[in-house]
Amino acid sequence: MALEVGSEAPDFTLVDSNGDEVTLSQFRGTPVYLNFFPAAFSGVCTPWFTSIVNNADSVEGAVVIGVSVDNKASLKAFKESLGAEVVHFLADFHPKGAVAQAYDCYLDQAGIAGRCTYVIDANGVIVDVDQVVPLETPDADRLLASLATCKV
Repeated sequence: MALEVGSEAPDFTLVDSNGDEVTLSQFRGTPVYLNFFPAAFSGVCTPWFTSIVNNADSVEGAVVIGVSVDNKASLKAFKESLGAEVVHFLADFHPKGAVAQAYDCYLDQAGIAGRCTYVIDANGVIVDVDQVVPLETPDADRLLASLATCKV
């Protein structure tokens, strides 16, 4: 089960697609749209992030993060293929899936992150969460409406 609305989002530090460390708490003061996903270039992940990129105005004023167990090179290629400058792709590569596990979004048998989206307000509190099976997409309309309530 996903973390509950109203709880503080667990802090973490991961490497982004450029090899730079990114810590969730560095974004305090700004809402965060945190997306865990199974794999770069997959049939559901690609359209999900393409939709975010194509509707960048709906996430304007927020930090958009995508987290998978892919390595940074794969995530860099994925980001470049999407033209996804609006998204910080982070590698939950080693220890494999540790952050996804902290967010109750790791699929042990498959060894991948599940599909979970968290809306986190500027104070680091979870205001909405949607956890679906990997072949489905989260409820973007509801999540983006929640994100809009967090914007200053």
